[in-house]
Amino acid sequence: MTATPPPPPQNPGYAPTTEMSPADQRLWSTLTHVGGILFGFIAPLITYLVLKDRGAFVRAHTATALNFQLTLLIAYVVGYILLFILIGGLVLLAAWVASIVFGIIAAIAANKGEFYTYPVAIKFVS
Repeated sequence: MTATPPPPPQNPGYAPTTEMSPADQRLWSTLTHVGGILFGFIAPLITYLVLKDRGAFVRAHTATALNFQLTLLIAYVVGYILLFILIGGLVLLAAWVASIVFGIIAAIAANKGEFYTYPVAIKFVS
């Protein structure tokens, strides 16, 4: 009598993602906004790609942070172009201040477990 081997796994090398705890979602949402202040759009992009399927709260915050940072990237490009007209310095300063102020407000809201929408963000990612 020979034993039959077990069936092969359905998706070898792929484990289904599980939802993070609310505390972890708040932590990663807060870190996404702070990372946007420090590293621009790179931190929200990475956290969005990695954590978007791990919970609705973290998905909303990472998408919101990514949208805002992409909007700021456009503002920075426009500011650098307008440096030749001398108004670009004001645009760059305003974008930098907005990044810090709104990033801190969003990080505090995420840490409290509240949703936050940046006031001037263009919606690229939902």
